[in-house]
Amino acid sequence: MSEPTRILLDESRIPRNWYNILPDLPAPPPPPLHPATLQPVAPDDLAALFPMELIAQEMSEDRFVPVPESVLDVYRLWRPTPLIRARRLERSLGTPARIYYKYEGGSPSGSHKPNTAVPQAYYNAREGVRRLTTETGAGQWGSALAFACAQYGLACEIWMVRASYDQKPYRRSLMKVYGATVHASPSAVTTSGCRILTDDPGCSGSLGIAISEAVEAAGAADDTRYALGSVLNHVLLHQTVIGEEALEQLALLGETPDVVVGCTGGGSNFAGLAFPFLRERLAGRMDPVLRAVEPAACPSFTRGTYAYDFGDAAGFTPLMKMHTLGHRFVPDPIHAGGLRYHGMSPLLSHIHELGMIEAEAVSQNACFEAGVRFARTEGILPAPEPSHALAATIAEARRCAESGEEKVIVTALCGHGHFDLPAYERHLAGRLEDFALPQERIDSALADLPGV
Repeated sequence: MSEPTRILLDESRIPRNWYNILPDLPAPPPPPLHPATLQPVAPDDLAALFPMELIAQEMSEDRFVPVPESVLDVYRLWRPTPLIRARRLERSLGTPARIYYKYEGGSPSGSHKPNTAVPQAYYNAREGVRRLTTETGAGQWGSALAFACAQYGLACEIWMVRASYDQKPYRRSLMKVYGATVHASPSAVTTSGCRILTDDPGCSGSLGIAISEAVEAAGAADDTRYALGSVLNHVLLHQTVIGEEALEQLALLGETPDVVVGCTGGGSNFAGLAFPFLRERLAGRMDPVLRAVEPAACPSFTRGTYAYDFGDAAGFTPLMKMHTLGHRFVPDPIHAGGLRYHGMSPLLSHIHELGMIEAEAVSQNACFEAGVRFARTEGILPAPEPSHALAATIAEARRCAESGEEKVIVTALCGHGHFDLPAYERHLAGRLEDFALPQERIDSALADLPGV
């Protein structure tokens, strides 16, 4: 009998714990700092934005954190997700490599984002919060949080980066179907948005600007908190259900990965897949290369500076040590809107500095070429974000075709691209341009780094 193509787990195999990598690292990451005192942030400093349970998870030293039963009950709508052998893609490449992808596009909102949106909504509702604010780039996070808020009876207000708000109307329609209020960012409903519009009325927006608006709105109301879809430790923690399931599915096949590939904007998808594999590598049970792939137009890992910086454009957030292009950096409106963040997760940045993961940048057209090839072979249209990881996966498989190596490559297809068809249309028509980011743009934004 041939090996299965789809490796499925029973509902009982949904991970009962999230994995926290902090206790397993050889050195702790630099702490976030209060921008006024430059002292490490205390739990009370974050209480205006997050419920105490999430603050505790952000700073936790526990290796495993239990998943609440209420969260598991919602997870059962789509988890466990399948691990799929990309046999047709392999054949199209003529490669001896074995390619597996963890498909997260079957969630209610079509991406991996509900893995953290659901617990964030749950913990806020349990503490009596009535409304959550957030930002969103491509709209995957916004639609996931809107869905999660609907499960727990919370109001949801979302600032969507203007470029994506215009490019992806059906993503904002989905948010509204789930009950959310959606603003194009920068907007005229916040002080920080008005200030930016005054200086630049045609501003296409950035995740940093949208974060400022959502944080400002959350801080203005006692019954409101803020939710973040990537970057922070507790967000990466929740996403480790992806890697934990993948480990079990590969074990059922007797496979050990040689390369684990994921896309990175803020880092949640990559960390969710890679952290459990990194735990196994640190324990000496396997030795995969862990490769993070980002857009060449917003290359925080590959061209940014490792320094303390604000997480938002207006400087409302604590200072975090991370790979950054500068909090005032406004990326060009490429179609992978979920990867257009000026900074990288502080935890992933620290792990990169320790030499535990690799990073590379890929151009926009290479990503869409990979997405089209994947759709024509495997049948699933990838969102532009995971197409970055697919481009790197295909490049690795082609190297195996040249060398004859039978590597096992694992990637996370973190969302479908059904709402991204206008971008695919532009690519197929030859109207999608690769943007070469000038170094002076980065230098100008980095000149505004806080003096820490």
